[in-house]
Amino acid sequence: MKKSDKETGNKSAHTIFESNAAYLTLSLDRERLGRWADEIFQWLFCIHPQYADEEVFIEKELDLKSELLLFLTQVRSAGENTPKQVASFFDRLADIHCVLKSDLETMYNADPAAKSIHEVLLAYPGFYAISIYRIAHELWTYEVPVIPRLLSEYAHFKTGIDIHPAAMIGARFLIDHGTGVVIGETCNIGNDVKIYQGVTLGALSVNRDHAETKRHPTIGERVVIYANATILGGNTLIGNDSVIGGNVWITQSIPSNSLVFHKSEIIIKNNSNFPEPLNFVI
Repeated sequence: MKKSDKETGNKSAHTIFESNAAYLTLSLDRERLGRWADEIFQWLFCIHPQYADEEVFIEKELDLKSELLLFLTQVRSAGENTPKQVASFFDRLADIHCVLKSDLETMYNADPAAKSIHEVLLAYPGFYAISIYRIAHELWTYEVPVIPRLLSEYAHFKTGIDIHPAAMIGARFLIDHGTGVVIGETCNIGNDVKIYQGVTLGALSVNRDHAETKRHPTIGERVVIYANATILGGNTLIGNDSVIGGNVWITQSIPSNSLVFHKSEIIIKNNSNFPEPLNFVI
């Protein structure tokens, strides 16, 4: 490499480095945080032969606490009371585990394709996404910066299910299949709700001026939302015991005990005598 090329390269690198000065205080390792998410999920449900030994199980809790403490110190100023919040978070895990067990049992009981509750635990992306959401949501309530969003995005990457950690979701929540589900920041979802793949619970508009307002819908108790339904708006309330059919688009409130469906026309013809050829673009 010529000296002039090297100097040009150094100058470019220096410019990039200087422009990133505002981000240098954030040294969080995203891959390590992702591993922690997997480990705490496995720990919560003893998904490893080593956790048959209670002593090993308890020792692992200490490792998980130590890792979380490290992550929190990387995103917070030294003056904040991080160790107490780590202790508080782990004290809450027994309650979170109880809620997750109800999610797990609901998913198993509702799906005739599930051969065992262990299959749901190990193989169903919906349950993994809900588990990481409940962990991230707890950290969100402590006003932890960045980490809850990274945990949610890690679950999104692994499952295709995007749940904002600030969303409020009740007990016995079920996401079936799940790919493409989006649940926005200010969503409020009641107990015993079932959601299928491709459902969007979103905002009517994206505007930073509305960041502090409720932008996403409220879903009542015992609601079923079928595939690819889109429900938008902070003033939109889906009443209790309603069924929302597939492919509907909803921007206004729906009374309790409603059935909402999209009506489309299907035409069946004999394919031997089409009046004109069909053109497909691949």
